[in-house]
Amino acid sequence: MGGFFGVASKKDCVWDLFFGTDYHSHLGTRRAGMTVFGENGFDRAIHDITNAPFRTKFDRDVSELKGNLGIGCISDYEPQPLLIRSHLGTFAITTVGRIDNLDELAEEVSSSSGTQFLAMSGSNINPTELAACLVNQKDSFVEGIKNVQRKVDGSLTLLVMTEEGIYAARDLYGRTPVMIGKKDDAYCVSFESFAYINLGYSDEKELGPGEIVYITPEGYETLAPAGDTMKICTFLWIYYGYPNSTYEGVNVENMRYECGAMLAGRDDVRPDIVAGVPDSGIAHAIGYANKSGIPFARPFIKYTPTWPRSFMPTDQSMRNLIAHMKLIPVDALIRGKSLLLIDDSIVRGTQLRETTEFLYNSGAREVHIRPACPPLLYGCKFLNFSRSNSEYDLITRRIIREREGDDVSDDVLATYADPDSDNYKEMLEDIRKQLGFTSLIFHRLDDMVRSVGIDKSKLCTYCWDRQGDCRACGKCSITDCNSDVHTL
Repeated sequence: MGGFFGVASKKDCVWDLFFGTDYHSHLGTRRAGMTVFGENGFDRAIHDITNAPFRTKFDRDVSELKGNLGIGCISDYEPQPLLIRSHLGTFAITTVGRIDNLDELAEEVSSSSGTQFLAMSGSNINPTELAACLVNQKDSFVEGIKNVQRKVDGSLTLLVMTEEGIYAARDLYGRTPVMIGKKDDAYCVSFESFAYINLGYSDEKELGPGEIVYITPEGYETLAPAGDTMKICTFLWIYYGYPNSTYEGVNVENMRYECGAMLAGRDDVRPDIVAGVPDSGIAHAIGYANKSGIPFARPFIKYTPTWPRSFMPTDQSMRNLIAHMKLIPVDALIRGKSLLLIDDSIVRGTQLRETTEFLYNSGAREVHIRPACPPLLYGCKFLNFSRSNSEYDLITRRIIREREGDDVSDDVLATYADPDSDNYKEMLEDIRKQLGFTSLIFHRLDDMVRSVGIDKSKLCTYCWDRQGDCRACGKCSITDCNSDVHTL
């Protein structure tokens, strides 16, 4: 997905920028960059961080970069921040999100202004470069950013740094967070709220959906107010977010405890131990253990010094291999035991099937699986949670195709999302058999929403029930929307 950090300081900001950006390393695996502005103008460093920590790649740059303004980012794919020179002046830009209509917008920009794009590997267009082009279509940065928000289908949150300050804009429906922190001589802007705490900043403001603010070393001002409709990504709490972070007043770690407790409240299995798949499943498992009274333990330990993220390799088979290689069993906690295992989700099912087989091969008597979210029925179209080429990469959709054929209506799919329907129960049984679990119970959508504690109308739950799909009203499914115009 990606994350960003920015600083506007009365003194040199590079060290704050360096550490604040580094604290977003859990959100991206391929590219990282920092851009600063100071007495010598703009300066920038971008590195490939595949298989290497952010800090090791930027150790030299942090001693050479100088400036009181800076933005940095961690990205899955795109090199950024980009430096742009246009009729608006020179600026740096970084983005987080996904542009579903990228090709159409690129064609619009090219045909109207003759703009050329630098091709990335695979001849793809850098979405951040396209966002910069959309900004440049207008006569001011604020109008340019609004232009991006209006035209992008998907989700795009961005930072734009000029010679005087930093524009920060949350995506139109607030699917990703933006926080402002403050200390005596500086302000910062961050995707993750925890990223600035150890740097001496305190919470100052959380931007609302579509809100645009301008940040300088002296303060900040709102240039475009927040919209009324919010669809923040629920997966921020389930998986993406770091445990220390808080979004919309709800802490990630605490939400995961609540999630696990609600799973336990609907379960009557009595295993010997409860465990979480490292790392995102652990807090869910602690919540389950605390509620049920069943001991929490770690029957396998993740070895992370060389492979901190299982999905870092681009090749799926290599990702599966690394996921297997880094989990080392603890024989005394597995052999002869009944285990209940909580993972954040089941996407393709490959890794969890192999983990289950590995537990059985290590002597486990039973392996009960409790995903911390409902079955995924739709690929994410907003934040690239799943970059699958087809929704049939999802194990749920493969099972449904086996049961229903290739042409499945939205109404039929809705029955597979209903935890009280026969189709849902039979789908779970098919998944359980295919992946080799002793039993399988998913977190219910209504319980997951209660775990977050925010009204469902403010949450994006698209990948489970397609709610939040409609750009026209931002709060419904296309099948039951009363709006006259849809842009999907």
